[in-house]
Amino acid sequence: MKARIFQPAKTAMQSGRAKTQIWVLEFEPTRRQQLDPLMGWPGGADTMQQIRLNFGSCEDAVAHAERHGLDFVVQEPKERIIRPKAYADNFAVGRRVPWSH
Repeated sequence: MKARIFQPAKTAMQSGRAKTQIWVLEFEPTRRQQLDPLMGWPGGADTMQQIRLNFGSCEDAVAHAERHGLDFVVQEPKERIIRPKAYADNFAVGRRVPWSH
């Protein structure tokens, strides 16, 4: 079984950064999903895709994977770049594109 360890990204529906400090261990899919012939819903017999383990740190997640003999890949999170902005910059004299309605 192959797993990946990562920090989830901030969703577009929230302004805060809650739930982005945890580390998640998820298993890679081993089989393709198939359509159910009666209902047409996608599904499969791979129950490992339903498991999602949360950890407080990357080291805890790696230790858990090594303890259980799992092949894993750690995806490091991208650093957040903060570009300071001010509302007054919209009306600056030296603005490249003049502000208008």
